[in-house]
Amino acid sequence: MKAVAYQKSLPISEANSLLDVSLPDPRPASRDLLVKVKAVSVNPVDTKIRMRAEPAEGEYKVLGWDATGIVESVGDACSLFKPGDEVWYAGAIDRPGTNSALHLVDERVVGKKPSTLDFAQAAALPLTSITAWEILFDRLGILPSKRNTGQSLLIMGAAGGVGSILTQLASCLTGLTVIGTASRPETTQWVKSLGADYVIDHHKPLLEQLNQTGINNITHVASLTKSDLHLDSLVELIAPFGKIAMIDDPGQLDFTKLKTKSISLHWELMFTRSLFATPDMIEQHRLLNEMSELVDAGLIKTTFREHYGTINAENLKRAHALIESGQSLGKIVLEGF
Repeated sequence: MKAVAYQKSLPISEANSLLDVSLPDPRPASRDLLVKVKAVSVNPVDTKIRMRAEPAEGEYKVLGWDATGIVESVGDACSLFKPGDEVWYAGAIDRPGTNSALHLVDERVVGKKPSTLDFAQAAALPLTSITAWEILFDRLGILPSKRNTGQSLLIMGAAGGVGSILTQLASCLTGLTVIGTASRPETTQWVKSLGADYVIDHHKPLLEQLNQTGINNITHVASLTKSDLHLDSLVELIAPFGKIAMIDDPGQLDFTKLKTKSISLHWELMFTRSLFATPDMIEQHRLLNEMSELVDAGLIKTTFREHYGTINAENLKRAHALIESGQSLGKIVLEGF
């Protein structure tokens, strides 16, 4: 099968940072689906793994943790899908990625693709949807109810992939007051269009901007980027007994600063369930199906932004370079081989 992989961890500008290769066709076993990949999107985790995880000498590592496709065949223990089903998923970080013509994935982390989106549009959503859903409902413990309880959610980096979905979920499924942060005119407008009640600039003093909106009771924070730079401000503005969820990889943090207000900190990694085969691993199947229904109902819109052409090394290099620049808006998708 065709695939895009690498053998050495190299800067994306290097010719061999990503390579077009041919690999043996995989075969499904147990609860695996064999999926014919139709489209993929690129996430920051792709660029991080490329530089951190070098395969053994002479072997190839395939990246990619977002895909849409069609089930080709199933393992002997599968019960959720059958050949011909259209699916979407983000896969598992300890298995080969989705940048391949054929891909094996455990059915418990796979959902039914939204019928109202094509394969490219849908490929933008799985990883960020799982992450945002788990932050909101599992890590922060918000209940899906439109009842106004006086609680609020500050989303640091609301224009990014996860922030864009989190903003939509919080706005349409909860009674939270949603405040997103963005720093450019185009990202500010994007966050507003996703349903945020307020948008403030994370490059300016946060508390002062919140005071100007009349909000003085931030009960929940989703810190999605540069948490080490913002921790002091977050501790200052969050209410006593507040909750903070993080997904990034900040430098050394002084967590004793959380003690005075009894603030709780929650890490979110959407790969934890698949990595440890937790008893509730199938929850990702269920939430992806719920997200699919929300998309088809018009309540959640795709964050698809740019189509970079077919799935090959050259196009994936362009996508990695844009993500590493920190200037991407919405999701980059590639389609077909």
